[in-house]
Amino acid sequence: MMYGHVETPEDILDHLDAIRELQDEYAGFTAFVPWSFKPGNTLLEKWIKHYQGPNAYLRMLGVSRLYLDNFPHIQASWFSEGKRAGQIALHWGADDFGGTLFEENVHAAADYVNKITVDEIVTLIREAGFTPVQRTTEYELLKVY
Repeated sequence: MMYGHVETPEDILDHLDAIRELQDEYAGFTAFVPWSFKPGNTLLEKWIKHYQGPNAYLRMLGVSRLYLDNFPHIQASWFSEGKRAGQIALHWGADDFGGTLFEENVHAAADYVNKITVDEIVTLIREAGFTPVQRTTEYELLKVY
């Protein structure tokens, strides 16, 4: 879920309610991934006057973990919030650091690009105090580092 552009707190709650109900009915989501809007190169850029900062992201993670208790995973969004924020996210409700991205186009179009290697992911997760595990899209464990 992208947030931090024109929505209100009520809009966010409506969205969380809707996906929580969908998950209760269909159990089709494997993870929830919140990421903040990046205004660069967008039509909204001139209207978005405030930067919400990392605290908004951490609050979003905490609320997501508590409210979306029927989602098996909450994913840190290092690619949208930065690598250090990804590490901190693991202490704020995220249980998945995410992975390497191939052809991420949304943030790239806004001139916001973060890249990472597998070795760097392993190091960042260890530095945050957790055990890195490689997984599939379906969360099947492939390798414990």
